[in-house]
Amino acid sequence: MVQFTSVAGVIGLLDEPDQAIQTHALQQLDQLVNDYWTEIADSVPKIEELYEDETFPQRQLAALVASKVFYHLGDFDESMVFALGAGNLFDISANSEYVQTIVEKCIDKYISLNAASDSSELTESSEETSHRKSQLRNAPGKADPRLESIVERMIKKCFDLNDFKPAIGIAIEARRLDVVERGIEQAGQSSGKGKSKSTGKDERLELMEYVLEIAMNVVQDVELREKLLRLLLNLYLNHPIPDYFAISKCVVHLEDHVLAGKLLKDLVTKGEDKTILIAYQIAFDLYSSSTQDFVHRVVAELPEEEPETEENKDEQPATENTGLLADDENTKTETSTKSPQAKYYKSIREILKGTKTIELSLEFLYRNNHIDMSILNKIRDSLEARNSIFHTAVTFANAFMNAGTTSDGFFRDNLDWLGKAVNWSKFSATAALGVIHKGHLSQGMKLLDPYLPKAGSASGSAYSQGGSLYALGLIYANHGTDVLEFLRNQFKNPLSEEKDIIQHGGALGLGVAAMATGDAGIYEDLKVVLWADSAVAGEAAGLAMGLIMLGSGNAKCLEEMVQYARETQHEKIIRGLALGMALINYGRESNADEFIKDLLDDADPALRYGGVLMIALAYCGTGSNHAVRKLLHVAVSDVNDDVRRIAVLSLGFILFRKPGAVPRMVELLSESYNPHVRYGATMALGIACAGTGLDEAIDLLEPMMKDPTDFVRQGAHIALAMILVQQTDQLNPKVSKIRKAFEKVIGEKHEDAMAKFGAALALGIIDAGGRNATISLQTQTGSLNMSGIVGMAIFTQYWYWFPLTHFLSLSFAPTGIIALNKDLEAPNFNFVCNTRPSLFDYPPVVEEAAEAAPEKVETAVLSTTAKARQRAKLKAKEEAAKGKDEMDIEPTTPAPASEEKMDIDEEPKEEAKEEAKEETKEGETKEGEAAKKKGPVTKKKEKEPSSYSLQNLSRVLPAQLKYISLEKDSRYVPVKKPTGGILLVEDTQPDAEVELLELKRKPIVAPATGGQTAGQASTGAATSLTGGAARAARPTLIGGSPASEEDAPVPEPFDYVSDSEN
Repeated sequence: MVQFTSVAGVIGLLDEPDQAIQTHALQQLDQLVNDYWTEIADSVPKIEELYEDETFPQRQLAALVASKVFYHLGDFDESMVFALGAGNLFDISANSEYVQTIVEKCIDKYISLNAASDSSELTESSEETSHRKSQLRNAPGKADPRLESIVERMIKKCFDLNDFKPAIGIAIEARRLDVVERGIEQAGQSSGKGKSKSTGKDERLELMEYVLEIAMNVVQDVELREKLLRLLLNLYLNHPIPDYFAISKCVVHLEDHVLAGKLLKDLVTKGEDKTILIAYQIAFDLYSSSTQDFVHRVVAELPEEEPETEENKDEQPATENTGLLADDENTKTETSTKSPQAKYYKSIREILKGTKTIELSLEFLYRNNHIDMSILNKIRDSLEARNSIFHTAVTFANAFMNAGTTSDGFFRDNLDWLGKAVNWSKFSATAALGVIHKGHLSQGMKLLDPYLPKAGSASGSAYSQGGSLYALGLIYANHGTDVLEFLRNQFKNPLSEEKDIIQHGGALGLGVAAMATGDAGIYEDLKVVLWADSAVAGEAAGLAMGLIMLGSGNAKCLEEMVQYARETQHEKIIRGLALGMALINYGRESNADEFIKDLLDDADPALRYGGVLMIALAYCGTGSNHAVRKLLHVAVSDVNDDVRRIAVLSLGFILFRKPGAVPRMVELLSESYNPHVRYGATMALGIACAGTGLDEAIDLLEPMMKDPTDFVRQGAHIALAMILVQQTDQLNPKVSKIRKAFEKVIGEKHEDAMAKFGAALALGIIDAGGRNATISLQTQTGSLNMSGIVGMAIFTQYWYWFPLTHFLSLSFAPTGIIALNKDLEAPNFNFVCNTRPSLFDYPPVVEEAAEAAPEKVETAVLSTTAKARQRAKLKAKEEAAKGKDEMDIEPTTPAPASEEKMDIDEEPKEEAKEEAKEETKEGETKEGEAAKKKGPVTKKKEKEPSSYSLQNLSRVLPAQLKYISLEKDSRYVPVKKPTGGILLVEDTQPDAEVELLELKRKPIVAPATGGQTAGQASTGAATSLTGGAARAARPTLIGGSPASEEDAPVPEPFDYVSDSEN
């Protein structure tokens, strides 16, 4: 090719009148433009004229040359417009930087135009857009056909190469669901095999899983997500081998109870063992991922239960007390009058009502309880019980450590300490029983009977009565059908003169038990108390109203609440209403934006606080950039410290599905001059990184444990415990160091009370649920854990009100695999964990004796004392020798004076014996210590096995799941990939005898109530009993040591008259 030093001559040909010459000039310029674009740029107007001349035959070539010139000039928008004018001459398959850049610009523009069309919004960036640029729309919000052609060609190229994921990603962003459907249908068709080369799975199913993942975790537009899920539902249902678990995920997100009921009915109708197991598994997943209201509607879609006949009227209903084994005669066989389908539907109803899940969780937490009581005893001994904040801290630590285990031995063993609780400390201590016995549905009322308000009885403190109502709600959290009527009656008609306290506990109990039911009657009852304008009862009523209407977005309720918040003068009520309004907008994302803006613009900082929390709950788990920008803006611009603190804290709720992004985001905020912002950064890290053991988060929090501000240190302690819950020394070497740091803070006399409070809570959180629970804001199936998120959000309000700390227990999720067979019983078989045992083992129990031993060594002996002992020994020897001489000279009966000599003679002998014993003990101690030192050396030489067996119903940490597999030739096969929690397994040897797990949690035999409702059977006389009579009269608890022969008694009520109550 001829080498050019200038293209001036070629450019001059553009002025020739002959179109053939002009065409030749353009062809030459097209080849030379990359090297001589600086010269050609001056003649762009001539090239544009040729493009705009409709009579010129090579208009597209002129557009291509102009596009390349503008590309080199850096004006990519103009370059894109001329590239569209070039038509097919713009080759998208060319491997050049120019083509790649322009294609990317075309795709971005197409996506923005389609998004604007979908939302009826125009998204032009400025008024300076040229006429040609505006031509990209041929209708408001509609993309130019030429632009669409470029994108279609790019998508076709991907489809031809069987590279479907990039094309489908573009289609989803561009709202082209027809392209998504076409891509899924064409997946694997070109090869004729339909199998993915990498995984061997059906490529269409793999592609649908990819789209489902994008829809649930990436797409932030609510309407687009719903459209995608509807499309996926149709595709899954029409697939020859439907993925029922993926269908159930779609159903939960769409809240389509009709389809959920139809899905369960179709699976039961098939009647095969595997389809029945799948139906049970879906029912468990629906219960764990849905609200009470949704589950009740699904149950209503199932066929009605057959009426009982004379043969089965006496059959006891299945309750959690029947345990995992059906050893009762009534549960061994089904009556002949019931069809197999009726049996299956009955089991599904039981699962959807939650009784089976709660029963299994109680058994798991009880049989695997590894709580270390010495830690609790240390906390109790280190913190002065007379100080209300310290007493409350120990109460919370005990509640969290024993959450759901039904083990209340600490309370029984420390009744004197418990009796020191006064006023609201007494309220929190009573409510702690609800955390410990959470889920104990069959005996919840009887467990709390000594403390519940009783008609005709004046005994008992109002604080313990209010706390017992709160505890009752916690036991029946998100499952309160059986106790709602009792709670409503106690709330509306308090039996104590201090009705505000009773109503406070009743409102909290009602809210947590009837969470997300949308019950209008309870809402109206709460509103009546709210309008009474009592600060104590009104705060709880405002919060409970939000819990009842959780996630409903009820405009009428929101209007009533915000109006009253602007009228009342009580700050406590305003805070309760602000939190309640945030709860009503839970999960509503962009639908809550208008109300959020209204609250953020309010002059009252308490309402702005509610607006920020509303962002956190409306966009929780979405990772929305829009929400993050709003929160960061408030965090640095608001004039109120409380609002800034909650803005930073709320980042944890938005980003908990992307925990790795949070440390980088809050790194600068953690160094802020404002301690409230620093505290918010600690809690954001704790919430987002809970249970992950993330090193970056720990590195940020460790220095903050020494922050000069006490409440920042408190937040650092709590956040570290959240992050390190269920982390072992093998997984994270800092666990032991941080545990010791917590204990040191508690034992430090000069440490601030708030920091000690945080350290005590931290020790409870890090060992939550007997070391068998973690903090989880999403379910095992990947859906949002509604009760967990709500519990965490309300827990953060302990800053204002300590009793709300108990709400953190709603975020605790048992970590284990519970395998069930077709009869919903736990077979005795083992899983294999393909890693060394120490990696996920429980922390070692602290040995108190080992710590007490060094005290003997530290005993100081003064030199004068040693010399005195030596002199006494010499004197004793001399006197002994002298006495012997006298005996030899006068062998007669000793005179009375000799008795004194004998006394003197015996004392040194006794001292000598004692010294000899001490020397022997010291020698033994030294030998024992030497043996202990030698012991570990030999153990280290023993090589750990590379795998080990885990029995069904064992603890399996989230990080451990990837190492779990079945034993070779296992009899049981899971119906889905193990994800933790309840797992249905198929028996490959159905005719062989089934060995079931032995039930460790003994059922309680409840005393007969004579048909009376709970609360009516108790009388004032029952509470007046003391000692053994009281224990005999009250129902028993199942807590205490698993090895005990008898069930432990209910703790004695700690009601007493203190000076403050006289």
